[in-house]
Amino acid sequence: MGQTLGDIAATLIGLSGVAVIIGVIFIRRGDRVWHPRMMLTATALAALFLVFYLLKWGLYGTTRYVGPQEWRGAYYLLLITHTLLAALNGPLVVWLIYNALKGRFNVHKPWARWTVPIWLYVALTGWVIGLVLRHYGESAGSIRF
Repeated sequence: MGQTLGDIAATLIGLSGVAVIIGVIFIRRGDRVWHPRMMLTATALAALFLVFYLLKWGLYGTTRYVGPQEWRGAYYLLLITHTLLAALNGPLVVWLIYNALKGRFNVHKPWARWTVPIWLYVALTGWVIGLVLRHYGESAGSIRF
């Protein structure tokens, strides 16, 4: 069941990243109807990802890296940057949505130029981390209450 929850979470964040890319394409084409729809879809998918990720984490615990030592530094660098940027991405997205809903596109646009690459980096590195841990991970146990 833990693997299934992880697979659902990975699918959701992957779809979220695809929706962000489609949303960017829409706004570059000047489509002010489908751009917000697609970006809100991406946000909803990311929120669902978070639900499934936290559910998996809460029920089955974490997974530690036990792969080749020569990859350890690269793995942890990827994990640290992923984690920090994932924590930053949530508030950035809320800020973007807030400004878009208020019609403050002069604020929304420059922040979006930073947020979109962060979002895509987090989605892509999450997939990479998941694949690495699928092959080189072991259960670190779960939290006991």
